[in-house]
Amino acid sequence: MINKKAIYWFLGIAFGFSWVMFLLPLAFTSLGEQTVAMIRLGCFVLAMWGPGIAALVTTFVILKEPLSSLGLNRLGKKWIYLAAWFIPPLLAAAAIPLSVLFGLAEYDPEMTLLQQMVAQLPAGSGLTVEILLAIQLVQGLLLGPLINVFATMGEEMGWRGFLLPRLLPLGQWKAILISGVIWGVWHAPAIAQGHNYPGYPLEGIFMMILFCVAIGAVMSWLYLATRSSWAPAFGHASLNAWGGLPLIFLVAGFNPLWGGTVASLAGILVTALFVGLLVLLKQLPVELPAESTITE
Repeated sequence: MINKKAIYWFLGIAFGFSWVMFLLPLAFTSLGEQTVAMIRLGCFVLAMWGPGIAALVTTFVILKEPLSSLGLNRLGKKWIYLAAWFIPPLLAAAAIPLSVLFGLAEYDPEMTLLQQMVAQLPAGSGLTVEILLAIQLVQGLLLGPLINVFATMGEEMGWRGFLLPRLLPLGQWKAILISGVIWGVWHAPAIAQGHNYPGYPLEGIFMMILFCVAIGAVMSWLYLATRSSWAPAFGHASLNAWGGLPLIFLVAGFNPLWGGTVASLAGILVTALFVGLLVLLKQLPVELPAESTITE
């Protein structure tokens, strides 16, 4: 049975805290572009902890349940963490050739962005485009997920650790769909300010909802397969680490709604194909204990 009171409390706190953080930078627009950018970054990172704070408050205060109900005291199947680490960059990478193939973006063999970065370095730095590319790739693959997980745990503790299990009485697919839609709507104030889809504030909100449903299915699989919030947190951290990958290999100016990034239509199609592969391999839906929730 679904505990509607707990879900309403969770959503009220998650949206209330995060949306205040998302909108707060608008109060500082007179301070200059660079200053506002720094304030926005800090506020957006704090906003990512809105769902986590909501999960903790609702769990301890409203439900009076232990921390273990959020899946923080276990890791689950270890091989899932390899999937969490490497699948997001593969999805991000696959969106690039698909975008080029369908004319949604243009391949940049010169890697103009990296050339510009090298040109701005002090003379004698010794860095070349190739070395800088290697640094970017290693950083995205190794350091990015480890650093980003401190922020993404705030989201995943809430969306997957708290909300998803409490929607499971509806069935896995419905729980995944509903939690994905809610996750997408939660991003609305950030998207309206140009995040992810610059220049497309309204269209971007709808595209983000579609993306969150698709990638949310992957994050839900990571959670359900481990019964741990850590797996989707690392998956989400890896995803964020590779968000800028298309900027290296594609000519600037592509439409972010349709191609280039993993959050574009091309990326959503790639992600949907991967979800379909999980279904074919009988990895999703995940076989769960007989009880209607997995929060014990």
